[in-house]
Amino acid sequence: MLAQALGVKLSPLAFNADENMNDDLRNMVWRGHYLGFGPADVLLHVPVDPPLMDATPQASIFAPYYRERVVLARQLDRLPQLETLSALGDAKVAVPGQSLAGWLMIGADAGAYRNQLNTQCKDGAEAARALQRGEVAAAAGLASEIESVLRGDARFAIAPLPSARVQRNGWAVGMAVKKDATELAQALQAAVNGLAADGRLRAMFESANVAWQAP
Repeated sequence: MLAQALGVKLSPLAFNADENMNDDLRNMVWRGHYLGFGPADVLLHVPVDPPLMDATPQASIFAPYYRERVVLARQLDRLPQLETLSALGDAKVAVPGQSLAGWLMIGADAGAYRNQLNTQCKDGAEAARALQRGEVAAAAGLASEIESVLRGDARFAIAPLPSARVQRNGWAVGMAVKKDATELAQALQAAVNGLAADGRLRAMFESANVAWQAP
């Protein structure tokens, strides 16, 4: 829909996330990857975060369109209450290991849950499907990934990950372009404003079974 608003054809450029967001911005926004692909014209799902902006003067980060969170989904008949992670007991938990949720779960309570984690999932959606199949009692990941599989299923509860290291209200995500791409940034900002104002942004998230959280 952003491409339509700008009158261009969508050409997605998929990539594997690097170890930190600064690397992703360098590889996919302002310089390009050392393997020879990228940069893209715009990178989506970028944290709209002042320290990140200050650390990357080569990019413009703008247009927040969603509030992302780290959540834990659980099977209610196995884990009816879960105020703290200690309530997991010895229950198995699926989580993408190379992700914020994975790092949080691996390090939680001084590593108390490491031996019960399935960290082989590639993303939160895959972790949620493992929970859906009954292979684990809980799954952790980004709300946008977990909800896409489990939202609306009464067998499961989805709530912010109960950890003091996690902001329960999450963080705003937007997009990034090269610093000098001023006209592109203005056009994208206008497109996002229009999508939010007329309800299409919320409808897009709902169509993917994700509850839209205003940034």
